[in-house]
Amino acid sequence: MLKSKNTLGIIFFPAFDWAISPTHPERQERLLYTQDQLREEGLFDIEGISEYKPDVASVEDVERVHFCFPDVPSVATRSHLISAGGAMKAGDLVMEGKTDRAFAMVRPPGHHAMKVVHGSRGFCTINIEAIMIEHIREQYGHKRIAIVDTDCHHGDGTQDIYWHDPDTLFISLHQDGRTLYPGTGFPRDLGGPNAMGRTLNIPLPPNTSDEGFLMAVERIVLPILADFKPDLVINSAGQDNHFSDPITNMNFSAGGYAAMNDMLKPDIAVLEGGYSIQGALPYVNLGICLAMAGVDYSHVREPNYNAERIRQDARTTEYITELCKQLPALYFDPPEFVSRDDSRQGIISGDKFVRHKQIYYDTDGINEVQQESVTLCKQCRGLYKVETRADSGPLCLGVEIPVDACPECRAKGYQTVEDAQIKGTYRYIQLINRLDKEYVRYGF
Repeated sequence: MLKSKNTLGIIFFPAFDWAISPTHPERQERLLYTQDQLREEGLFDIEGISEYKPDVASVEDVERVHFCFPDVPSVATRSHLISAGGAMKAGDLVMEGKTDRAFAMVRPPGHHAMKVVHGSRGFCTINIEAIMIEHIREQYGHKRIAIVDTDCHHGDGTQDIYWHDPDTLFISLHQDGRTLYPGTGFPRDLGGPNAMGRTLNIPLPPNTSDEGFLMAVERIVLPILADFKPDLVINSAGQDNHFSDPITNMNFSAGGYAAMNDMLKPDIAVLEGGYSIQGALPYVNLGICLAMAGVDYSHVREPNYNAERIRQDARTTEYITELCKQLPALYFDPPEFVSRDDSRQGIISGDKFVRHKQIYYDTDGINEVQQESVTLCKQCRGLYKVETRADSGPLCLGVEIPVDACPECRAKGYQTVEDAQIKGTYRYIQLINRLDKEYVRYGF
């Protein structure tokens, strides 16, 4: 019997009872074809590869990460909680030493879900990677974690959640936001003033193929990971860069995905996008599983694969080569934070960083306005506060006391919530206290 080099746990959750519509690209068939393919290929006959059932995330697991208004049950279904629980199961398998690596093949996806949640955007409601990561930190101690998002769409939700976290490195490789939803993810976006350089965006031109992706990983991502020295590497494993994907414009192959995973060597992978349900996902998922398990993946080929037809042109190669020269400096020698009053960068006002944001939930048709502020504290990463309103709904408040909060920021957090209850005009208030593991919600 063939034996894997690394033990691998695979968690399936196709979410039979949840879809945006019966014919929407984000539906249960995304994983059903993959399940059939993996069994037909005999993946689970390889010694060291095992299948596990997902857990169910609790409301507290979600509230550890998100400010959900009016509350978690109003925005997230049980399928969302099981999808997040599948990612959490992957984290537990690795942290408890039951498997060397784990791949959560679950849906609905999550990387467009931001810190504040009023509904769904980009097919995402709650951020399953972030819920998994903060579950790991809560249960197994604080970790330095690197997230490499390889979905074709910029992981704007994950970026938003970790914008102020110096212990989380977020790297996103994606189709240039000037050509694809959500229209974000540019090199100048480097993180908040307390975490400059901990966000790195690698926008790639349309029609980038295996050569360009693997070049960017080798020349940009791997040197940065080696310097950051994370305790865990998480692959936010979107598969919509594939040449057959119906809603994107890239030329990546199943073999390229496997090779990229082999280079990254993630501890945990979590499925994100990918909508070529029959022509790509079964083969890409197979390649990733084999690469994570340390088994030969050179035979993996999808239908209609033609290396010459999908090869990127010389101009694309030249462009990516220049990106590889310039982008690493944004991590190794990040510029000082420049205070600008725009929706991306924000301003420094006194001892606070303040940013105004307008967010559109394209899936649910919701418009949100936010004002977020973070205390620029020399002792900790600072108290986080966000005021938010969706459409013409009530004003809501979120306050987060960070995991490393100093006594002053902790006291400020409680005072902010108390003042809001007595004098404020907020309909909903939520407190996330990571220091004391306290998660409280107030409604009026």
